[in-house]
Amino acid sequence: MPSRKKAFTAVLAALCLAGAGHAMGAAPSADEIMKQDFVTSKVMDSTQDATFHLLNAQGQERIRETSGQTKLIPGTTDNRRLVVFNAPADIRGTKTLLIEHSGGDDDIWIYLPAMKKVRRLVANNKKDSFVGTDFSYGDVIGYRVEDWNHTLLREETLNGADCWVIQSTPKSARVADVSGYSKRISWIDKRSFIAVKSEIYDQQGAFLKRLTQDDVREIDPKNHKWQAMRLTAENAQTGHRTIIELKNFKANAGVSDGEFTPSYLEN
Repeated sequence: MPSRKKAFTAVLAALCLAGAGHAMGAAPSADEIMKQDFVTSKVMDSTQDATFHLLNAQGQERIRETSGQTKLIPGTTDNRRLVVFNAPADIRGTKTLLIEHSGGDDDIWIYLPAMKKVRRLVANNKKDSFVGTDFSYGDVIGYRVEDWNHTLLREETLNGADCWVIQSTPKSARVADVSGYSKRISWIDKRSFIAVKSEIYDQQGAFLKRLTQDDVREIDPKNHKWQAMRLTAENAQTGHRTIIELKNFKANAGVSDGEFTPSYLEN
């Protein structure tokens, strides 16, 4: 069985070859586009602050302040993501740790200060709300390309950006159940490979929510990595929406490994 390092090298080589083919005018496949989308924001590590705006159907707003960091597992494209809630008082001290595992189920850990206990969530919890927002845990972690069937529907311009429009449907009933989705339609910016808009349908096929990513910046020009600084999720069925504004984003900041463990969450 190939080592993680060899597998990681193979992924990078495949992406480079895909990029070379595109430069020569070859049209990328839907799978190639979604593979690029999956890794375009993945830097070696990052730190950032974020403000969460939670708005109900009547426009009433709650604000949460967080700090966070990410770091790739060495030799892989699997990301680790830590988010610490700093305000307001009723959620201060809550921490989440999300760890991707390309060869198995992702890990989701949450620390609730009122209980003074770390709780591990199971795979089916990926469709649950990420700490009361309109993003699910799965939306935050991301969706493995190989778990979905991808079809290029068309090409069109969205807000001045040339995009590929791709439909993704679950390859199995388990993928549908874990994600809670029957279909995703993504507008992938041809320049950054960021999904600047996604329309998501629930397991019954009804339109559920719209995700948008704005203020897209090249955070690591050397490696052609991009990140949206404003992320919005609008639930069409409840009228609730969440806006996340990233601040003080730093890529390749030299984050240590020590924070990405369940035991750290209790500190």
